Amino acid sequence: MKALLSRTPGGPETLELADAPDPVAGPGQVVIDIRACAINYPDVLVIEDKYQFKPQRPFAPGGEIAGTIAAVGDAAGDWQVGDRALAMIGNGGLAEKAVVDVARLYRLPDGRSFAEGSALLLTYATTIHALLDRGRLQAGQTLLVLGAAGGVGLAAIELGKAFGARVVAAVSSAEKAEAARATGADEVLIYARAPFDKDQSKALAEQFKAAVGKDGADVIYDPVGGDYAEPALRSIAWQGRYLVVGFPAGIPKLPLNLTLLKSCDVCGVFWGAFAARDPAANAAHVATLFQLWEEGRISPRVTETFPLERGGDAIAKMAARGAIGKLVVTVG
Repeated sequence: MKALLSRTPGGPETLELADAPDPVAGPGQVVIDIRACAINYPDVLVIEDKYQFKPQRPFAPGGEIAGTIAAVGDAAGDWQVGDRALAMIGNGGLAEKAVVDVARLYRLPDGRSFAEGSALLLTYATTIHALLDRGRLQAGQTLLVLGAAGGVGLAAIELGKAFGARVVAAVSSAEKAEAARATGADEVLIYARAPFDKDQSKALAEQFKAAVGKDGADVIYDPVGGDYAEPALRSIAWQGRYLVVGFPAGIPKLPLNLTLLKSCDVCGVFWGAFAARDPAANAAHVATLFQLWEEGRISPRVTETFPLERGGDAIAKMAARGAIGKLVVTVG
């Protein structure tokens, strides 16, 4: 099979399309013919050896896939060759085939494309865990979403509205603002590009405060980090919850006196560890997502596709924070 391999640490330009051994299904596993692999920010980090998990090289990045079952091992349950499925696999997705444990498989509903299926799990499962378990979001509360036009950002808008929140979306361009509005955001603000000096940081805090309203944001969803974090925290409501999701703009340092003054929580969100530690709770969330998907209340937004040989271009666009919605690599 062909795979886009990382042989040495580095950027997307170091990836090499090469032959790799065909995988074989063991007990409780299947082989998937991959048809689509969504790109996420961890793919940027893992090939640079900057992610919390470091796969043994050579490996193919890409952890979010959809395709058809090509072979089944023993004890594979009711999965059969030809079944359509989606899965989270950690890495190995930028390839023609992958071995997947059946515990990680979900059926791709009829009428849904492989690209859509590959774009569902990571962004929406991260976000539903963040908003409900960590953020304790309630109907009628105000949710501020940073980086609101990215994959997790648009998921946060949709899920926030599905759970009855007022959603304020913060983005970095007019094009991204249009995407946030189209997804259902109640208010949209456009912020400047970091880095910020002290006055610019203060001005951004005032911009956040004006957008969320005098009572502040009950939940702040931050997949951006960097210089945006402190101004956003200054707009939080009394006993609000600040959700730490990611750091493409850098790892911020927060003045903890703000948490005392607002009696607020700063909550880390690590969906992968949550899913491993509490698979039953995660399965319940995923079931909710499939129901919302069937009802049309959420819908993965795939905005650009790339062939396997150009998978590095998709990762480069993600690294440059230029993506709106989801970028997907198509295979076969």
